[in-house]
Amino acid sequence: MAISRMHVRRASLLLGATFLASATVSAHAASDVTTPHKAAHKAAVKHGTAKTSLTPISPKATTVSTTAPVRARRGALQSVPGAAPAGNESITVVGSALSTSNNTNANPVQIVSAKQIAQTGVNNLADFFSRLPSVGSNAVSNAVTNGGGGVSCTDLRNLGTNRVLVLIDGKRTTINGNSNCVDLNAIPLQQVASVEILKDGGSELYGADAVSGVINIKMRHDVNTGNITMRGSISQYGDAPEGMLSAFKGWNFDHGRGNISLFGQYLTSTGVMQRNRSWANPVAQTNPTSGQPIYGSTISSNGFFQPDSGGSFTSRDGGKTVVPFTSADRYPFNRDSSLTNNYQDSSLSGDAHYDVNKHLTVYANVLYSHRTTNSFLAPQPMTGAIPPSELPGSVIVPADYPGNPFGENTLVYRRMTEWGARRSERASDTVTGMFGAKGEITHGWMYDASYTYGVNRENVRSLNVGNYANLLNSWGLRATDPGNPDSSLAYDPTVCQASAGCELSSPFGKLTQRGTAYSNYTAAENIQYQFRDTNFRVHNNHVVSMPWKNGGDLGIALGMEHRSEQMSDSPDPLVSQGMTLTNTQAYTGGGFNVSEGYLEGKLNLLKNAFLAKDLTIDAQGRYSSYNTFGAAKNWKVAINWAPNRDIRFRGTLGTSYRQPNIFELFGGQQLSYETAVDPCTRVANYGASSPMVAATCARQGVPADLQQINTAQVPTLQGGNSKVKPETGRTYTFGTVVTPHWVPGLSLSVEYWHYTLKNMISAIGTQYLLDQCYTGGNSGYCANITRNAQTQQIQTASALYENLGGLRTSGIDFDLDYTLRLTHHDRLTLSNNFQQLVSYQQQYVPGGQWYNYDGRLLYNNSTGQPRVRDYATATWRHDAFSFTYMMSYTSGMVWNDQSVDLTKASGGRYKTPGIFTHDITLAYQLNRWNFQAGVRNLFDKKPPYIVDGGTNSNVYQYGNLFMGRNVFLQAGVNF
Repeated sequence: MAISRMHVRRASLLLGATFLASATVSAHAASDVTTPHKAAHKAAVKHGTAKTSLTPISPKATTVSTTAPVRARRGALQSVPGAAPAGNESITVVGSALSTSNNTNANPVQIVSAKQIAQTGVNNLADFFSRLPSVGSNAVSNAVTNGGGGVSCTDLRNLGTNRVLVLIDGKRTTINGNSNCVDLNAIPLQQVASVEILKDGGSELYGADAVSGVINIKMRHDVNTGNITMRGSISQYGDAPEGMLSAFKGWNFDHGRGNISLFGQYLTSTGVMQRNRSWANPVAQTNPTSGQPIYGSTISSNGFFQPDSGGSFTSRDGGKTVVPFTSADRYPFNRDSSLTNNYQDSSLSGDAHYDVNKHLTVYANVLYSHRTTNSFLAPQPMTGAIPPSELPGSVIVPADYPGNPFGENTLVYRRMTEWGARRSERASDTVTGMFGAKGEITHGWMYDASYTYGVNRENVRSLNVGNYANLLNSWGLRATDPGNPDSSLAYDPTVCQASAGCELSSPFGKLTQRGTAYSNYTAAENIQYQFRDTNFRVHNNHVVSMPWKNGGDLGIALGMEHRSEQMSDSPDPLVSQGMTLTNTQAYTGGGFNVSEGYLEGKLNLLKNAFLAKDLTIDAQGRYSSYNTFGAAKNWKVAINWAPNRDIRFRGTLGTSYRQPNIFELFGGQQLSYETAVDPCTRVANYGASSPMVAATCARQGVPADLQQINTAQVPTLQGGNSKVKPETGRTYTFGTVVTPHWVPGLSLSVEYWHYTLKNMISAIGTQYLLDQCYTGGNSGYCANITRNAQTQQIQTASALYENLGGLRTSGIDFDLDYTLRLTHHDRLTLSNNFQQLVSYQQQYVPGGQWYNYDGRLLYNNSTGQPRVRDYATATWRHDAFSFTYMMSYTSGMVWNDQSVDLTKASGGRYKTPGIFTHDITLAYQLNRWNFQAGVRNLFDKKPPYIVDGGTNSNVYQYGNLFMGRNVFLQAGVNF
């Protein structure tokens, strides 16, 4: 992975090499760029100036001067395939609205080329980003099957997908309404020219959400060639086949003044079933200090019965006999579950522009994506009504029920295998259209005015979730007090006889075929998100020159933006009423709008002076006015000092904020089964706090021998809160960049970064809430916990969005890029990205305790904070052949349950070892053909064992290892 942060004395921009040759994007201090695979820091030209070809560059390609007229330069570029502009081209990098001929941007920016992405063989940008040390494990990948929503989103610094701003060509784009993040599945890889990652706060320039940083995806424009590429891959186990077919074609017209480019891609990926990976089967539910863990679920397909007299039983012979329930009767739910999603994605995009004159260039681009995703879960468990339903909260079969083998009131739980495995099917359509005009106003004042409209529509079908009311009818059970969740049940066969399609069955046996059809149900949910953005920008890189000797120029940029977002989420009517057995959900609807203005000034105090090859200061500010909460102001100051051409020092200090999103403000309450354990079922695990836990449980009437029926899961009510306020934060960075002229092609950078966030918008963690209640840490949380009056099981824990405490995190980035020409035919390129986490501390409530998560893994299905992460690549190129080796490392972590670290005394497993993974790729270019083959996860590294209650690992931290070793082949032809 190449890092581009260098000052270039005379910048040379080689975009053709960045696109399809094996360029490592990195700047260096040489006065003239002589290696075509080495691109300058600022990786994209201004739209409307120089145009670049997309044909692979020859190692001896001639550079084209950008001082020539636009049309003349276009002709020259077309005659020299792949050549890119050099000289004094004005370019812009994310983090600044101003463009200059040398790198006076103090922000830490990492630039990734399309070639670097392609050589990994990944299917989407999020899978590539997960390799980068700066990208945290809060990202949602295609391996997240339970609650992932079928999207693939990214994260920076482990601050969450909602705290990183993803742009396309420097402007906002449409997000996925359900997940509230940019779905990177929807962006075709072949259209990506490069990616800029601002690893610093960016709210002062880009507005809300740019808390951890900004990811700017630069797309290809001005294509005048064509390409068709095919790729396929398969795992070593013979499953998880993936295929991609992509194509693009571009046309210039009116002597190069206009261009139309089209891109298309189809991608298919067949998911992995959990039963097909031995490490994920069976799934441990407990982590004992001695003996064997508990595997599987208490809720069995043969039923789990608890009569009033005590004991636990299950059925045999279709319900004719009952026997004591043992661990052998637990249901192996993992055999029915998906380990990774099965998805298909089709995308089509078009880009066009026309240069009327230097004052006016009109442009438009449209991106459309259609994605379908499906995944499986174990058959639906039946434990009673799902809150806040008015149906009976527990199925307690009365003593006089025909066929009741116990002759007394009996609590019944059952997994409804008759309905089949649950299946989630999602169909998502996303379209974004941007239309605008840009050009020169006068005397170097440039403008860019655009309007963007986007919409995302998603339909979700949840199959085999059951109709609870019909199921009770099939069993001939009627509530004695209708509308009361605590109502008892009476035997009444007429409720079935009066309902068309119903056929009587017994809760101690299996449903009949007709009863299965009558009681099953498929729920439908519809989600829609709309986005509008009007943007006007003006900038001038050279407003005035400083009047003193060696003084530089003052650049100014300013702009205005008006943005609005609306979203609605309409669940199935039976789901919202609590009539099904799936998680209840209420309607969500709302939106907001914001008007903003920003200003940036960049002053080059000194250039080419003694001990000041470059001394630049930059100041940025933004004012935002929201209709939901009012005004927000943000600022940043930065300094960039290069005493000579070999070394540069830089630093930034700024503020950030994040406004509450639509779900956090207006989200309807919904039930989620969060990974957590009822403290009353493990009192002894609390050590010195055990007496307090026991006393609190007893005071609430919880029996000492209570067994948690939803092993390792607690039903949690979550939802929006119109009273939440924006998050605020402060970020600072400082570091140095070394580009020794006596070692051509070498660049080193070291950066220290620190983030402080306050008033974080979040729902309190379920395990933390339970622990605080029962240990007496915060007895007020006990009011958020509701138990079933009959069974004493936790019915719900309530954790709505609110402004909680804060977060402090800091670390050090070390990046190296080195290109060495071995012979006239051989070239070696080395790159390494290293991150050392210094601290990661989180506070759950204002003024409360700070918890240290540095080097910790929140093992119960959450994220990890490894102290060390590293990504290294080495590419050897011999003429048209290249070989690339890639290595990723994640250090080991101690397990934490959100409150305390696990130890040998409190858990059988309590830490995770460091993980190395390796990949290789071979590529060969034959005339117009390009071939590529590679192996991902070369040594078939298994994800480390973690007791997460679902997969035996942690999908957020190690989901990239779930597929195992896999091989890919790719072929493409240019025309």
